[in-house]
Amino acid sequence: MVSTAKSSKQNGKRSIEAEKSDLQTSKKPRISIDSSDEEYDEPVKQSSDQESEDEDELDELDNLDEQEADGSDQDEGIENGEDIEKNDEKKQDDDTEGKHKEQRKLLKERKQSRKGGAQVQQIKNLWEKLRVKNVPIPKAEREKLSNQVWELSKDCISDLVLKHDASRVVQTLVKYSSKDRREQIVDALKGQFYLLATSAYGKYLLVKLLHYGSRKSRQTIIDELHGCLRKLMRHREGAYVVEDLYVLYASNEQKHQMIREFWGSEYAVFRDDHQGLTIEKACESSVEKRTIIAKNLFGTINASVEKGSTGFQILHAAMRELVHIANDKEINELIEVLHEPFAELVHTPEGSEVACTLIARANAKERKQIIRALRDHTEALIKNEYGAAVFTTLLFCVDDTVLVHKTFGPSIKEHMKEFLVHKYGRRPFLYLLVELDSKYFNPHVTREFNKYIELSKGTSKKPFLQRRHELLSKFAPEFLQTVLENSSDILAENLGCQFISELLVNDEVYELLKEKDQQLFQEVVDNIAITFKGDITEEDHPIHQPISVRLLKALIQGGKWNNKEKKFEPLEKVPCLGVHFAQRFYDEIIDSSNLLSWINNPDSSFTIVALFESLLNKKEGKQFFDDFKKIKGKIQTDNSNKGANLLLRLVKEKNI
Repeated sequence: MVSTAKSSKQNGKRSIEAEKSDLQTSKKPRISIDSSDEEYDEPVKQSSDQESEDEDELDELDNLDEQEADGSDQDEGIENGEDIEKNDEKKQDDDTEGKHKEQRKLLKERKQSRKGGAQVQQIKNLWEKLRVKNVPIPKAEREKLSNQVWELSKDCISDLVLKHDASRVVQTLVKYSSKDRREQIVDALKGQFYLLATSAYGKYLLVKLLHYGSRKSRQTIIDELHGCLRKLMRHREGAYVVEDLYVLYASNEQKHQMIREFWGSEYAVFRDDHQGLTIEKACESSVEKRTIIAKNLFGTINASVEKGSTGFQILHAAMRELVHIANDKEINELIEVLHEPFAELVHTPEGSEVACTLIARANAKERKQIIRALRDHTEALIKNEYGAAVFTTLLFCVDDTVLVHKTFGPSIKEHMKEFLVHKYGRRPFLYLLVELDSKYFNPHVTREFNKYIELSKGTSKKPFLQRRHELLSKFAPEFLQTVLENSSDILAENLGCQFISELLVNDEVYELLKEKDQQLFQEVVDNIAITFKGDITEEDHPIHQPISVRLLKALIQGGKWNNKEKKFEPLEKVPCLGVHFAQRFYDEIIDSSNLLSWINNPDSSFTIVALFESLLNKKEGKQFFDDFKKIKGKIQTDNSNKGANLLLRLVKEKNI
């Protein structure tokens, strides 16, 4: 009974504390152009007198609990005690509700007493109507409300933008205003953009102005913030504004202007004198100038990383400037700063270039640290366009191939099926199979990779080809096992089918396999052939995939076309392809009963052409040509079936 009363009084105490908690600020970590649609409650603190009253009240209630706990009236009836407790509970609830009303009244009076408080309240009432989304407001009415809000706020807009509630009003006004009015708002806020950028609430308005503003407005904002970017990058709120400005709204020239500011105060103050200047040219004049620029860049990078801004693209751009001019000592210092958050570099083009350069120039110990930092991000790393380039650089730079396979192997094996059919995920493994083949790596990417290979020559000891072969010998069995278990699914994808072709029609792969893995290779080849068994008139038959025909042609011919040399290159190490595969494929997949169907089907006719060329004048092809002669006269000549027409021309040329 007594414990129930005490619990009730404790609940009353908690309700007061909960009311305080409800008045605390909730703050978004990132800037969004839709922030005006979110609620941001202003922190409200009780006055010291109010808090004192609450504490005295609670002390009295605690004393009452202690007196009741002493049991001075234990001999009285239980029913009397229950009545007393109910009265106490009711009284406590009434007192708590009264205090809440008093707090709300005090809060309202405090807001009204502020500068422009009544005006802000009037503006907010109009804003509540303007921001309604559930029932779209007619354009005429919305424009009318916008005009009313503007008339009330235009003379005091600079006082409104830093308040959490009034700032959201201005954000909505920017969103629904005309171009001319947005220009007026920008003009009215000139001189305060830095203050807005560093304000917990004003930064959202600044991003709204960048998003909805004209090119002229953006240039005005950039010009005013010029000279403050290095300071803003070290500010918790300002860093997000600079990042959004760089990534989303700045032109190429404006981006270069922003980055040059990180070089030092000289380039911030005399920006017009350095337009179009690159960091390499700036450092040509003297060693001292290079040292100063590198020191300024490293200082900004180090401070920003400590603030948690490692993933920002503008910071990656600053890092790229530094690695272009950094000496070995500065590279080592940069790796020391970045090796833990290294995974945050790989999602941007600038960050990827920095990561690849650091990997290429790092020593063995530093590469080990980088590998450890990337270990838990394997899947995201390899599937990312820029992350795949970083992982590929790791493959051809790191001497410790055992460490690379041990670190990344388990995750790669788990997601191998996804990687083999992924646009970016398959690229590092294609490098292992065919090096930097122009079929998969465009000239720009190849130039970049060759640059990293050259940089790694000073830090890597093993020959380039040896590293690739060591890794290929470790990964090739995993490729084969994945293909064996998922051949139908992988063949259904053009990218996957292409990967299978490069895996199987490859002398290096077969030569590097152990004996047991060579048997696995044969199982994969047999399984691929079986996949094509069945009625080719069915829509889901794999022969209807154009890339499947090319795969079969390569397996049947036992080689592939070298586009660079413009010649066919037959395999020399793989015994189960070429004539051997052609014979088995005809005996087990195609026979006299459906040979004519394969020829008359436009999708499969080129496969028969490949069989014809591969088995011509070979003893293994006796059955094929015997069956072919029987149905030769039934072949349909149709302009749409180019494979059948080609086959008939070959028959005529060979007099068969």
